[in-house]
Amino acid sequence: MRLTELLKTDQVTISCELFPPKQGAQLANYKNIVADMAALKPAYMSVTYGATGGTSDYTVELASEVEKHQIPALAHLTCASSTKEKVSSVIEELKEKQISNILALRGDIPQNADFPLPNQYRHASELIADIKAQGDFCIGGACYPEGHPEADTIFEDLDHLKEKVDAGCEFLTTQMFFDNHILYNFLYKALSRGIDVPVVAGIMPVTNKAQIKRIVSLSGNMVPPRFLAIVDRFGDNPAAMRQAGIAYATDQIIDLIANGVNHVHIYTMNKPDVAGEILDNLSEIYVRA
Repeated sequence: MRLTELLKTDQVTISCELFPPKQGAQLANYKNIVADMAALKPAYMSVTYGATGGTSDYTVELASEVEKHQIPALAHLTCASSTKEKVSSVIEELKEKQISNILALRGDIPQNADFPLPNQYRHASELIADIKAQGDFCIGGACYPEGHPEADTIFEDLDHLKEKVDAGCEFLTTQMFFDNHILYNFLYKALSRGIDVPVVAGIMPVTNKAQIKRIVSLSGNMVPPRFLAIVDRFGDNPAAMRQAGIAYATDQIIDLIANGVNHVHIYTMNKPDVAGEILDNLSEIYVRA
């Protein structure tokens, strides 16, 4: 199934993200995680291209495992750390496995390297154009409600986002955010730039104190005082912090759906139990297939 068949409707969809193992010996355990996540009946499941955006030999295999559970898979494809030849070979693998949905990402620029080399992509828009030329895929892209850290202004970032859409990006998934008003303002600005493809809101349930510190250090997300108070009060009590983090993510999703944002993607960190508790909290709001 092409994901735009879901995302262009008013139907509420909640999807989940998985990341593949670093070593093949772990693959069997990760397939068990896929099965546990599939049992929750998300609208689709995405599989990342390595934990830090690097190449992964197991993304396609895990995405294929998702499809075996009759759930659409969204395979990430990150290009900054790969050659064009490597990207082309992954695209061929996706064709062979009949995986029709790709999330096209630039990824982090490799450190201590001349970038881009002649056989590398500079921008995600170039990758999107190549994917479109090489097969009949449904192509998604990433967007940053708080602005890409390399852009001088949110409007410069939106101009680059429009380039991705014009290159063939059919839907967008946001980076995590912790204040829904940031997303609402972003959606208004995106529409003003002619970006009218479906936008999926990315929600990260923060279930431990160290997690939020790492998120802020890596991505610089704005953390609202309300959430900081939760971390300050419950951060040293693991069980309480887990419960509060799940409740906060649930509250974000309820507010999003109430305000017409019908498509939500949960960054699960490979924790089906956390995703399951959120979906249980939404049992009358999100009716699973």
